Amino acid sequence: GIYVTRVSEGGPAEIAGLQAGDKIMQVNGWDMTMVTHDQARKRLTKRNEEVVRLLVTRKSLQEAVRQSMRQ
Repeated sequence: GIYVTRVSEGGPAEIAGLQAGDKIMQVNGWDMTMVTHDQARKRLTKRNEEVVRLLVTRKSLQEAVRQSMRQ
């Protein structure tokens, strides 16, 4: 999947509820688990799709804090 590294304030990702650290697994049914960064960017920035459906996984806050402490 593709990890969200930042979310622009007031942008579509923030409005949709995405958070930094979320992992995007699918976009409109398209598998994102084995794509390159460039392929993902192209898929996520298509302007001709009015509705975008995302399948996202999110770590628990406790797990995210624990992982950040190890880095």
